[in-house]
Amino acid sequence: MYELKKYVRFMSGSPQFRIVELSRGQAKEYEMYSQKDLMEDLTGIEDNCETSKKIYTNDIVSTLDAGDTVFSLISGYACVVGEAHKGFLYTQNYIKICPNENLDPSFLVYLLNQDRKVRKQLRSGLQGSSVLKYTLKQLKEIRFPSLPLLEIQRGIGEVYLKQTRVEALKKRKAEEEKLLIFSRLEEIYERTCI
Repeated sequence: MYELKKYVRFMSGSPQFRIVELSRGQAKEYEMYSQKDLMEDLTGIEDNCETSKKIYTNDIVSTLDAGDTVFSLISGYACVVGEAHKGFLYTQNYIKICPNENLDPSFLVYLLNQDRKVRKQLRSGLQGSSVLKYTLKQLKEIRFPSLPLLEIQRGIGEVYLKQTRVEALKKRKAEEEKLLIFSRLEEIYERTCI
């Protein structure tokens, strides 16, 4: 059995409570990476309903680059950061995971999000009294048998990410159809009440 820390480097995000915020125009502007952004990167589908929080600071902060692998200590899910979130500031609620040349980033996302044994390890170590949270220690101690060849990793990771996108598109379509039907039902109801 191998521990994840053998194949990756972990980089914690900036502690949000230590960031000195300034007024707009006095400092560099950063958009903060959020759960919404993580889901957009995971599914490849933008949610334009909600805008990212912006902060202004001259502090040195942790930022993301397109292609980075990020794990949320809040949701317990990982993604590969997309171009749309390049330069976003990430807080201590996220861990940037930098895989070495033996581990494909998309396969790492598959392992963390979908592999039953890895998910069981993550769930068993949840911490917190009222709000459960994952920890960096948990990530470092994740164990798995061995890694397949890099080509196989890439194939698994690619199929996983494509299937995740397809599933998200189906959910979005079903939600839009539901809203359309409910809107029509409301029109019918209003016309019959006159």
